[in-house]
Amino acid sequence: MKHHKNKSDEIILKPDEGRVYNCGTMTAIFKADENETDERYSVSEWWLAPNSQGPGVHKHAENAEVFYILEGITSFLVGEKWIDAEKGTFLRIPANTIHDFANRTTEKTGVLNFFIPGGFEKDMPAIVKWFGDHPQQNKRGY
Repeated sequence: MKHHKNKSDEIILKPDEGRVYNCGTMTAIFKADENETDERYSVSEWWLAPNSQGPGVHKHAENAEVFYILEGITSFLVGEKWIDAEKGTFLRIPANTIHDFANRTTEKTGVLNFFIPGGFEKDMPAIVKWFGDHPQQNKRGY
């Protein structure tokens, strides 16, 4: 796939197209990030295998996140409360808010993520490496 270097380029991607990062039972597909958006936002899909953990409990000091459930039921930790978000659910996670997500079902789940401002994709090689080094772990530890 062409990596768009110009923020004014249009981006048209078919299903499953984008920059793919395999993180064990979780797969991220980046549709647009810092190069395409001048670091204003990033857009990615996150797919979780059945009965699997997500990225682990974390927060972003300066970034808000928006999630939209594409498929299945994804469990989200927002602050101190877990909720089950079904297909079509919208979530906004403000900066500095503890959060996580997981798939506690027997079907694949998927979420669309907007990370504001962008620039998250530069962390993906380290995240992929951590999941490769810790295949049995449920939480990230980098």
